[in-house]
Amino acid sequence: MAAALRGVFPSTLQESVQNSKILVVGAGGIGCEILKNLVLSGFPDIEIIDLDTIDLSNLNRQFLFHREHVGKSKAQVARESALQFNPDVRIQAYHDSIMATEYGVNFFKKFDIVLNALDNRAARNHVNRMCLHAEVPLIESGTAGYNGQVELIKKGLTQCYECTPKAKQKTFPGCTIRNTPSEPIHCIVWAKHLFNQLFGESVEDEDISPDMADPEANETGEGEEKANDKKGQPKSIPETETGNVVRVNTRQWAKDSNYDAATLFNKFFYDDIKYLLSMSNLWKERKAPTPLKWDNVLVNQDNGEKEVTADASKEPTRQYHKVWSLAECANVFADCVKKLSTGFLKLGEGETLVWDKDDQPAMDFVAACANIRAYIFEIGRKSRFEVKSMAGNIIPAIATTNAITAGVVVLQTFKALQGELEKCKSVYMRLRQNPRQQLLVPEKFLTAPNPNCIVCSSEPAVHIRIDTKRMRIKDFRDEVLIKTLNMVNPDVVEPNKGIVVISSEEGETESNEEKLMSEMGIVDGVILKCDDFFQNYELDVIVIHFDSERDEALFEVASESNQIKQKGEETPLKESNGEKKSQTNEEYDEAAGPSTSKKSRVTEVVEDDDDLCLIEDDEDEATVEDKVVAATDKLTVSVKETTPIHRSNKRKPSSSFHDDITEIKDSDDDEEGPTESKRQRRISSKDVIEVINID
Repeated sequence: MAAALRGVFPSTLQESVQNSKILVVGAGGIGCEILKNLVLSGFPDIEIIDLDTIDLSNLNRQFLFHREHVGKSKAQVARESALQFNPDVRIQAYHDSIMATEYGVNFFKKFDIVLNALDNRAARNHVNRMCLHAEVPLIESGTAGYNGQVELIKKGLTQCYECTPKAKQKTFPGCTIRNTPSEPIHCIVWAKHLFNQLFGESVEDEDISPDMADPEANETGEGEEKANDKKGQPKSIPETETGNVVRVNTRQWAKDSNYDAATLFNKFFYDDIKYLLSMSNLWKERKAPTPLKWDNVLVNQDNGEKEVTADASKEPTRQYHKVWSLAECANVFADCVKKLSTGFLKLGEGETLVWDKDDQPAMDFVAACANIRAYIFEIGRKSRFEVKSMAGNIIPAIATTNAITAGVVVLQTFKALQGELEKCKSVYMRLRQNPRQQLLVPEKFLTAPNPNCIVCSSEPAVHIRIDTKRMRIKDFRDEVLIKTLNMVNPDVVEPNKGIVVISSEEGETESNEEKLMSEMGIVDGVILKCDDFFQNYELDVIVIHFDSERDEALFEVASESNQIKQKGEETPLKESNGEKKSQTNEEYDEAAGPSTSKKSRVTEVVEDDDDLCLIEDDEDEATVEDKVVAATDKLTVSVKETTPIHRSNKRKPSSSFHDDITEIKDSDDDEEGPTESKRQRRISSKDVIEVINID
């Protein structure tokens, strides 16, 4: 390999590579590419860890995996595949969680560099803390659609992963979308995929049929029952001898059916649901869906609502803020299928429609289908307005982005191994060139640590507003310390009284769990000493009491002093029209941050090992502004998007399909995508806050 050949690398780099030991955390979209690059570059000693198994939806971008690997360990299969490139490399694979107690600080200390390619924020936070305490350089990476990011994290030199706040992340595994939706967004994603399957440019990763390759569904051993269920299985999704679904061309089937609304409805909402029910293992701990037939929709009552008449379903598509009844959804579905199929059949060979949230038939189709599926799975339905705001944020993961990002990761690894950490500046990959004609945009300087960081500062401390009269000790441990502050096994002491509030030793403080914080003397102004021995992490929690409303959250984290204001206190903010608007403290703090790349550029990057990622993009493109006026209170809400509008009209096929997925607006989770390298970009208080979440 490269490091073994004279003249390929400088002698110092060649020696550093041959003597290095690397840990790769995550074997998904970016992890596969990183492992391949390391092996081909000649790194002799690599360890890789990943808890996940291979899903069918991974195969379009995680090239170390193939169909026969579905259901197997990602780390183990990645190792076997990578060794085919270079059998001389020593690769040790762990099918385990990096947060397991076996992988403590001493485990991390044996590596020269750690490369993150993760799919969730909790694991990223944990690795960040471990590398800080082990004083091992960490290279964080992530992608979302065509955007990517790579950054170095080194104690005392750069900001750590938790130096900047992260927006909430949203990514969804394909099997969740196809088999077990549990949230409205899952149904909306499925409906968008259905549109593409019928009328748009579709990919295998967006197949909406039930997925028998789901490892969870394949754990059953029932034989006779499964065979009996196959009798009612729709012909459009036949099953192979191995239990996998044979993917048929949904578009051709719909065309052969003359786009008959009743036929399509029964297939997607009755036959497919019946087939899902045959995967009985999925419903052992979940509420099973209820198949729905076209003939019953218009006459049955809708979850206790009054029976729908023809007059009640009149002009439902103009009722943007109303949640449509089931009958209205069915009528809209039939009307949209008729309109969209007529437009689609007029197109030339190979041409497709392009879904756009501002094209009424396309948007109505997604809203209707999403709500029908939500009804089937007993998920709360949404108004057309709400569906539109959510559907416009969905983009798929792109294999090319993963490959380029992984290449930058290894280039940064070369610099770090040679001790040139000051040259490892953060790099951002963008879909379009910036004003300097760059697609790969490096920072000018390393970003210094945040002196107020709750992890890497000299005296970590965090202010938390808590309703101490309602929050119990158990909830404080589980919701605040573990889920929010990312501790693993916390110990908590009230130093003034010397009381052990929470202990990581089993049973030691079990009697405290149901007590209210106020009952243990934890009230406004108390400072709790929190410690996680496993993470080698200590933190002071300063308690600020507030009286929460009935349905209000019982706590709120405010890591900086200017975030510690009484709830309800607002800061005036001038809008572009000269009027003042109220802005919450959290929004104000975000907006007050730096706005140029010369300062701390905060962009959230999430590596999406799953199928979908919701993000906001801040590309230098023409801004489109939608203004929505709510008649009830005449409140004007401005939503800024940064991508061009694509209507459901004629579209020529091309080798690149980026125009389909550059519609990136506020989400999620954002962010936390399977991987999140992550930083948030703050802009002036007059602008809408945008967060790039990268997978």
